[in-house]
Amino acid sequence: MSFRPLHDRVLVRRVEEETKSSGGIIIPDTAKEKPMEGEIVAAGQGVRNEKGVLTPLDVKAGDRVLFGKWSGTEVKIDGEDMIIMKESDILGIITGAVSKKKAA
Repeated sequence: MSFRPLHDRVLVRRVEEETKSSGGIIIPDTAKEKPMEGEIVAAGQGVRNEKGVLTPLDVKAGDRVLFGKWSGTEVKIDGEDMIIMKESDILGIITGAVSKKKAA
């Protein structure tokens, strides 16, 4: 299935957190919080202002972003849990991120 968000909405895939703590303790699923970090899968074209001029989004597919805990609407697309949210719900873009596995 192909999905394209409209206007200033984006489709985000949550980035899964580690199942072990830095001390080696395995964290059960019931104790985990939902991650507030994700990857943009698809983005809309942008929003039009009062004059009808299209303002493009600051994010694009492939960007890693940080978003609010209760942001967006959870949906299931092709059996995968994703989130549809407005660009304004995104707190920032993560650049130059080094994964925790490489740092350890």
